[in-house]
Amino acid sequence: MAARVLASVIVMGSGIIARACTQAYRQALANASKTGVAHEATQTIKRGLTIGEAEARQILGVTEKSSWDEILKKYDTLFERNAQNGSFYLQSKVHRAKECLETAYQKSTTTSA
Repeated sequence: MAARVLASVIVMGSGIIARACTQAYRQALANASKTGVAHEATQTIKRGLTIGEAEARQILGVTEKSSWDEILKKYDTLFERNAQNGSFYLQSKVHRAKECLETAYQKSTTTSA
C-alpha cells in the first residue's frame, strides 16, 4: 500500500514539474520574441558560420595567385593532419576555408568565361 502511494506521489509530482517547465519555456520564448533577443541570437549564429575569403586564404596558407590545385593540395594536407591528431575544430575550419575559396573560384571562372 505504501509503495502504491509513493508511486502515485512521484507520478503526480513529475507531471506537475513537467507542466511547470513547459509553461516556463513558453513564457521565455514569448519574452525573447518581445525583446528581440531571439532574432539577435539567430543573426549572431548566421554571422558566425561564414568566413571571409581573406581568412580562408590565411587558414589554408595560400595567396590570391595560388592555383586551385595548390589550394586542394594544402587542404588535403591540413585536413589529414588534423584528422590524425583528432582536432575536429581545426578540421572544420580547414573545410570551411576550402568551401569559401571553392565558391570564390567558381564565381571567378563563371565571370571570366
